[in-house]
Amino acid sequence: MLTKSKIRISGLLVAVVALILGVQVSTGVAWAQQNEAREVGEPQVAARAWALEDLKSGEYLAGKDASRRLPIASTTKIMEALVVLKRANLDEEVTVSHDAAAYATPAYSNVGLLPGDTLSVRELLMATLISSGDDAAYALAEHVGGGGQEGVDHFVEEMNGEAKALGLKNTHFENPVGFDERGHYSSAGDLARMARLAMQDPEFRKIVSTRYATIYTPYREIPLTNTNELLFSYGPATGVKTGTTPAAGESLVSSASIGDESYVCVILDAGEDRFAASMRALQYGFIAYDRTDLVVEGKRYASIGVPYRRGKSIDLVAKGDVDDLVDASPDIKREVDLVKDPPDSARAGTKLGEVVVKVDGEQVGETPLVASKGYEKASLGQRVWYTVEGIFE
Repeated sequence: MLTKSKIRISGLLVAVVALILGVQVSTGVAWAQQNEAREVGEPQVAARAWALEDLKSGEYLAGKDASRRLPIASTTKIMEALVVLKRANLDEEVTVSHDAAAYATPAYSNVGLLPGDTLSVRELLMATLISSGDDAAYALAEHVGGGGQEGVDHFVEEMNGEAKALGLKNTHFENPVGFDERGHYSSAGDLARMARLAMQDPEFRKIVSTRYATIYTPYREIPLTNTNELLFSYGPATGVKTGTTPAAGESLVSSASIGDESYVCVILDAGEDRFAASMRALQYGFIAYDRTDLVVEGKRYASIGVPYRRGKSIDLVAKGDVDDLVDASPDIKREVDLVKDPPDSARAGTKLGEVVVKVDGEQVGETPLVASKGYEKASLGQRVWYTVEGIFE
């Protein structure tokens, strides 16, 4: 477990690295966001594989070998959390078994659980994600899986089933903790998707953004300190999970948010300081991209003629918003498709078309175009006059 002094020192080192790299740093957590995207080179990251993605859409923005299957150490616990949050009641009490407590030794990342300790599922999840406790993770797998080693095996099957359901083609688990084992692997891209899904859960978001916490057994308090040093040194950081084993090296899944922009970065087997590299990659996202309103709800994007009223038209406005992450020089096109035969009458809000938005040739969204105001059905006289006018044009 990291001590407060070690975290302060590490935080200072990361901040110094950031200054050297030209990243904007403040004395607090107010990190400046660029008003517009700027042309900037993709960051160089020393790692066996890495990926930077938009946390909202999953759009791949930068990286290397993002589909490569690699050991992933305790970043495995992101999937464990997904299964626990889906299957378990967080207020249920769990009694720590001798097998789970066996992982509370210096050879493992642990929070020091003892046989017979009773904690809630929520507290064990906190210990698993904040301090990366293998003992807590094993206790959760036992409990949610149904008890004993069979329960752990069943839980791992649940993890693999969830991976398959999510379409994670480069992921397979052999244990719930992240120990190096043949057949236990994932990829930077798959881990980014796991993190994106997990961050949609408010309980997960709250836990992985917590720097310090305390959990309680009936007889003692257990302090927790987050192993993700970005939470202490990089203001926009919001999570997610560290991982370190001999085969996986030092790895990190991280996330950060400023305003309406959020990114997730995965670094597997870092060849440099994983926290400084992750901060550099995340800050690249904030500088190189900007979430832009491409269609604004209520704004006019077309007009359409009113049936049998020559020269009269109504405005069509967007029913919803369309936004997207764009770089410094996006090619934005809005294609309007109107109904061929407008109805004889319409109310305000009637759909009469659609606007499709493409950025750099790829469709990023669409929304209906609706009448800004209604119109009545043409009278017989209006129809006759419309026909007569057409004859003499």
